[in-house]
Amino acid sequence: MVVIQSDFRSAVQMAGKFGYFRQNQLIASRCLSRAAWLRPSSRALPSWPTYLRWRVSVRAFSTPGTEAQVKIVTDKPSLCTADELHYVSVSNSDWKLALWRYNPPPQAPSRNHPLLLLSGVGTNAIGYDLSPDSSFARHMSGQGFDTWVLEVRGAGLSMQESDPRKIEQSANAMSEKIEATANTATNEAFSSEQQSTITPRSNSSAESNISAAKEEKGIATAWDESKLVTKLTETFMLLSERLSGFLSEGQSKIMSAKLLDQISKLLEDSQLFDRFTEIRGKLTNLLEAGENYAIAGQIRDLSERLVNIIDDGQRSVSPPLFDLQERVLATIEDFQKQIELIVKYDWDFDHYLEEDVPAVMEYIMAQTRPRDGKLLAVGHSMGGILLYAMLARCGYEGADSRLAAVVTLASSLDYTSSNSALKLLLPLADPAQALNVPAVPLGVLLAAAYPLSTRPPYVLSWLNNLISAEGMMHPELLKKLIMNNFCTIPAKLLLQLTTAFKEGGLCDRSGTLLYKDHIAKSDIPILALAGDKDLICPPEAVYETVKLIPEHLVTYKVFGEPKGPHYAHYDLVGGRLAVEQVYPCIAQFLSSHDQLLSS
Repeated sequence: MVVIQSDFRSAVQMAGKFGYFRQNQLIASRCLSRAAWLRPSSRALPSWPTYLRWRVSVRAFSTPGTEAQVKIVTDKPSLCTADELHYVSVSNSDWKLALWRYNPPPQAPSRNHPLLLLSGVGTNAIGYDLSPDSSFARHMSGQGFDTWVLEVRGAGLSMQESDPRKIEQSANAMSEKIEATANTATNEAFSSEQQSTITPRSNSSAESNISAAKEEKGIATAWDESKLVTKLTETFMLLSERLSGFLSEGQSKIMSAKLLDQISKLLEDSQLFDRFTEIRGKLTNLLEAGENYAIAGQIRDLSERLVNIIDDGQRSVSPPLFDLQERVLATIEDFQKQIELIVKYDWDFDHYLEEDVPAVMEYIMAQTRPRDGKLLAVGHSMGGILLYAMLARCGYEGADSRLAAVVTLASSLDYTSSNSALKLLLPLADPAQALNVPAVPLGVLLAAAYPLSTRPPYVLSWLNNLISAEGMMHPELLKKLIMNNFCTIPAKLLLQLTTAFKEGGLCDRSGTLLYKDHIAKSDIPILALAGDKDLICPPEAVYETVKLIPEHLVTYKVFGEPKGPHYAHYDLVGGRLAVEQVYPCIAQFLSSHDQLLSS
């Protein structure tokens, strides 16, 4: 081995002002059964390891092709600064993965292998192409590498679209939405700050409006009881069926109890509470029974009885429970939104590893046809973790990874020995908590926090240090990175990633395969880079994985000097000195292995 030394809560509250349920950069995913995820592909792929054969079936929609399965995108979205935008379809789903392509210029040296770039968790391709002067993707294409940047499901311009004819329209709509969301977040953050200096107006007008509305509506206004019965029945049936495989039995119990607790709070201190408690007990027993074909009628009967209780509270309880039916309906609708989020954001790290990355690798090699059937890969943060996991799993199975050489930037399979700021994610290690927060709108949160980190009194300035060391990134590029590069992250993904902070390091979703136990079985050359002031993946975390790799296969380098300049998490990709220091280091490493395999 060669060693070369070289307040978040405020943001959450602000983000809440403009809507937790706003979808930042993700088209809602369609409910897929667990059986569909695990159904093996009928296509024979003998050269791929077992776990990569599950769903590697590719249909592409790309800008330059003319084949029958190709969609020509003549109007490339403004957000995409690459030469071409391709879409790779993953079988057994409607996901179309965005793939940004950077073509080498005619004067660049000829290369044997294409280059795949993988981004970090909750990020898109923009981080690799911030500007013409700060573009790792453009730099590598200039070195002769046919460079491709993958946006995994849920990131950037990747989308769920079953109709190929709508790809171009959807891509442009998503591009506009991403840019608009960033602008809206900034404007609303400034607006909320200004409102704190404005004297609140009297509540009398608002109260009079409410009073007038009540008089107009009347306490005894008729309401659609059947609608509430139907919503209750549908919700309870959905929970009894455990969301078609999305929830375990234990998780379904947690969600059922949560909904009933919310309804219970609306009836506290009323004469109806005992009646509700009786029905709650019967509902709970039915939901736990799980005999869906036998309990549907009983659930509807109990839902009707529950609605009757609500109606009694509205009409006969003294004092009346004003607007109780509306509040219960709102509670159920909010609960249904949470269930929808669980379904929409239902993927984890292994979905990327077993489905997204293999599909894209196959597509790139079909387009570029490398002589040895291999490609080069660079992964930043989670992108590097994906490459480590792929090498470990192929080593475990004795399979060919189809990688010629790998570069990881600020990545590790084991963070237990470090003081990584990502330990803030550990509360999500509780599956119940993951159900309460099905997805984390990282893009919205960072966009809301950005004004507070860059303007007096700089209450959240420490957030910038997680991304870039002081003075290492141009302010406009840092703003672009924060406002446009991040998206919503499923709790299931975070839940699996938190295993990297437990004994044994990152493991697969079953918890039986510890990736670090098999990384030493890989025979692929690796360049592992770290930043000296990286608070997310500190050098000691990077080294925790590096030390497991055979010495003749790994080169480890830490960028940054004791007296500066320093490198934080994103400086390895977009820092002002990366073009001079980091990019050439990576290009030299990949060039040497590209030449070795082509000689």
